Amino acid sequence: MPKVLIAGGSGLIGQRLSQLLSEKSYAVAHLSRRRRADYPYELYQWDVDKQEIDMAAVEGADYIINLAGAGIVDKRWTDQRKKVIIESRTESTRLLLKAIKECQHKPKAYISGSAIGYYGDRGNELLTETSPAGKDFLAESTTAWEAAVQEVAETGIRTAYIRIGIVLSTQGGALPKMLIPFYFFLGTYFGNGRQWHSWVHIDDLCQMFIWAMENEQISGAFNGVSPRPLTNKDLTLAIGRARNQFFIPLPAPAFILRLGMGEMVSTILNSSKVSSQKAQEHGFEFAFPEAETAVRDVLKRKI
Repeated sequence: MPKVLIAGGSGLIGQRLSQLLSEKSYAVAHLSRRRRADYPYELYQWDVDKQEIDMAAVEGADYIINLAGAGIVDKRWTDQRKKVIIESRTESTRLLLKAIKECQHKPKAYISGSAIGYYGDRGNELLTETSPAGKDFLAESTTAWEAAVQEVAETGIRTAYIRIGIVLSTQGGALPKMLIPFYFFLGTYFGNGRQWHSWVHIDDLCQMFIWAMENEQISGAFNGVSPRPLTNKDLTLAIGRARNQFFIPLPAPAFILRLGMGEMVSTILNSSKVSSQKAQEHGFEFAFPEAETAVRDVLKRKI
């Protein structure tokens, strides 16, 4: 039974990915800073700040998937928080790289998360994996993350990274927050609502990680987004239709959002129209290419 070691396995994507891997008869193990009683997966300890890791975790892994990183919108972006966001990604990668170099049994592949924040605020431009990086903090942090991943690739281990879009799930991420106004018969969009939001059903995203892991010809960057990006307003309308309810579309003014969120407002006001064509050309098939169907599915299955 092949073994998959996941860093960041307790997060939104990691939890669902672990379930899907287990259903495919993979042995799943997680890295964690602390021991946990009755944890559903084999658990190994690591401490990124101290650059310490249980070497048995990497020695026994056939594949490594790294989703570790401090939450982008968990706290306001002070200079210290920005440092934490970047280093939690780059230093977790380098700790795994150090362990890989020291162990006898090398993993068959290293698959990393990344983010479409790499592209920055790009208006109506259609963005592919070869598009240059943006110039804001999200782009800076993602560029640093991918540079660390490239250090893993330089060891000769097959390495791929998925630039993750807005993940549709009821268990976390953006969707639960977007659903709140609908309880009051409002469909709130941000600013003028014309900024492009590239989204993805959580199962499609997790299946893309598995696809990248299993297919030996897959390496480098892939956009983890649906083939049908929508403007923020159209995504809001699709959510309302998926709920089959009456609602009034209502804008949240950009200046109020900026006052409340500061620089972090870029996470909702940036426009990123991101293409999934590369993944599709390499054989990946989306089960949920349309937003309305995707939202209806995650609401029905509560995933």
